[in-house]
Amino acid sequence: MDLIHDLKGELSGKFETLIVALMTPPISYDVTCLHDAIKGAGTNEKVLVEVLASRKPQQVKDIIAAYQKEYDRSLEADVCGDTSGHFQRLLVILLQASRQTGIQQELVESDAQALFKAGEQKFGTDEQSFVTILGNRSTEHLRKVFDAYMKLSGYQIEESIQRETSGCLRDLLLAVVKCARSVPAYFAETLYKSMKGAGTDDNTLIRVMVTRSEVDMLDIRAEFRRLFACSLHSTIKGDTSGDYCKALLLLCAGDDA
Repeated sequence: MDLIHDLKGELSGKFETLIVALMTPPISYDVTCLHDAIKGAGTNEKVLVEVLASRKPQQVKDIIAAYQKEYDRSLEADVCGDTSGHFQRLLVILLQASRQTGIQQELVESDAQALFKAGEQKFGTDEQSFVTILGNRSTEHLRKVFDAYMKLSGYQIEESIQRETSGCLRDLLLAVVKCARSVPAYFAETLYKSMKGAGTDDNTLIRVMVTRSEVDMLDIRAEFRRLFACSLHSTIKGDTSGDYCKALLLLCAGDDA
């Protein structure tokens, strides 16, 4: 921790934030991000969505244990104290980290029908069905359900969620669906959105580059290129500057131009 203290004394701004994040063990970094998202006035729902939708069940369990040790508080209790409704319910399911494993072939069709009846076929939306199915089934199972849903309704599940839900719940449902399909594609899109438009969302840019740099950055780069017809490297270069830019480009580990 002395090194981090010294770094904070020598560096400043976004570059400092990035370097300190890189010096922090991954689970500790996730714990800090979640704590910062909850504490104080207001909640940073974006962080809750991104971390809890994308981490594997064992990682979530490790995060919960580390959070308890660091703050002597329950992460689930803190999340519940700061959120409400179906958004809260789905976060709690994700925090329980007890997704079923494998594909329940006999449930694929009925799950697709339940989602169809809960959304497109219903006046109003039965959010609880979306929360229960998307929160509890394995990612492999969900991919089969999404295919069956497409055949049944003529829509991708993402389109229905966009139409049938709103706000934080919609963001979380979409994140869960996208991560079930492809975690690297989800993060490629997250990075793209952090840099496109007016101003850069540096907090998201730093968080994703740090947490994925030694996990699936090459896959994220490939998905970024496929989805947006430009390289992650060139997008970062065009959107940041100085030592901050150089460090991000090193985390990018190459260009796909």
